[in-house]
Formats: sequence, structure tokens, C-alpha cells
Amino acid sequence: MDKQAVHDDLDRAYATFRLLLDGAGEADLRRASNGTRWTNQQLLFHMLLGYLIMQALLRVVRLFGRLPSGASRAYARLLNAATRPFDTVNYAGSCLGGKILGERRMIVMFGRAVAMLHRRLDTETDTDLARGMHYPDRWDPFFGEFMTLADIYRFPTQHFDFHRRQLTLSAASEPDDT
Repeated sequence: MDKQAVHDDLDRAYATFRLLLDGAGEADLRRASNGTRWTNQQLLFHMLLGYLIMQALLRVVRLFGRLPSGASRAYARLLNAATRPFDTVNYAGSCLGGKILGERRMIVMFGRAVAMLHRRLDTETDTDLARGMHYPDRWDPFFGEFMTLADIYRFPTQHFDFHRRQLTLSAASEPDDT
């Protein structure tokens, strides 16, 4: 795994998030996004959420990566069976988070999450990054049937980039794709 590439992606996503929020007016944030039921503000919170859940995702992989493969396979099946309730909570949580948190607070939270990921990634060994587990692949298009810790570090930015294309912010507020 190229750690520097992951660090660069994290920094790019954070800079893009800041630009998106700094350039968005109230009307932009209230506008419906493209291809989701969320407004732009709710979708921006959902994009942030991909980074906020990383601490938990990293812990789960560390735990199940040390157990027999069957343990994570059973866990993934259980979570896949709960996809519908997960989707409901995921949707409602992003609606609520988008309403409760202001733009400044979302930027601060994003920055803290990225800083934590930088610190954690710097301490990971190649052995740690190669450890993995079976994952609930019905929960997110970027969750694979089996994911390593290295895959998990790439997840939030893949998720971010996917949803960024669904934002309907004014053209002037969107930074160039990099």
C-alpha cells in the first residue's frame, strides 16, 4: 500500500470539502442532490460521516482480522441481513446531521477525522495493513466481500468522491476534479 497516496487523498478530500462548503450559499445547501433523497447539505454530512465512522471500522477489522475467517464471515452475513434497517438509519442520520451541524462544525469535524486517520495510518505496519475480514458488501458499493485494513483506509475517500458527483452546488462553488 502506498501510504503517501492515501495521505494525499485524505488531504485532497478535506480541501475539497472545505471549498464546497465555503462556496455554497443557503440556496445551494437546501437544493436537492442528484440521485439521492438528500439535500446538498444532508449529502455533505453523509460524505463527512464516511470519515467519522472510520475509527469504528478500523477497530472492527483489527478485531476480526485476528479471529478465524469464519467469525467475520458470520458477522458479515448478519450485517447483510440487516441492510434494510441500516439503510433507514443511514438515511435518517444524514438528514438529521445535515440539519443540526452547521457548515463550520462539519469542516472542523472533517479536519479532526482526517488528522486522526493520518496519525493512525503512520503507525500501521505492512502486517497490520494486510490483515482483513469479510465485510457486509450490501451496505455500501465500496465494501467488498473481503477487505483488508489497507482497503478500509481507502474507503472514505472512494465514498466521498462518489457522492461528490451527486452534489448540485452552483458551478462556481465546485472545485476542479483532481
